[in-house]
Amino acid sequence: MFSHHELVREMPNLRRFAIKLTRNNCDADDLLQSTMLKSLESRRSFERGSNLFGWTSRIMYNAFVSHYRRSVRFDTQYDPQHYIDQETVEPDQEIKVELDAVLGAMTQLSDDHREILAQVCVEGRRYAEVSELLQLPVGTVRSRLSRAREALLLALGQDAEADADCSTC
Repeated sequence: MFSHHELVREMPNLRRFAIKLTRNNCDADDLLQSTMLKSLESRRSFERGSNLFGWTSRIMYNAFVSHYRRSVRFDTQYDPQHYIDQETVEPDQEIKVELDAVLGAMTQLSDDHREILAQVCVEGRRYAEVSELLQLPVGTVRSRLSRAREALLLALGQDAEADADCSTC
């Protein structure tokens, strides 16, 4: 039999072993907790003088394998994550490049223009909401937004007149 103190001393080594098995900190913590509980429940079968880490790591490994076999058998049959992952599509490289360009152009704008664009175009707020939030007349919000859009297009190197028909950001 072993003392609680001896078992607690083995926790850092057991946690490292659990991380190697699960490759995930959260799952490793769960596995460690399960191992500690099983070790305490069956501590009478531990022979004094034996390697405590070896004994507890065997318990951990068996728990890991049992959980893995159970999850392969049952979880994957009904788990939709596999199908969701197949449907997920990464954005095109062109979209990423355009987004980087817009973010770079936004840094060139004044604080007022950035704030108006963020409130209306990013947050999706209505002109009246922005007016109330910034304590400005609605007309000032509209004109500032118009100038902010023009400044953004200019910073992006696009012709503001060619894109004037675009009412969205």
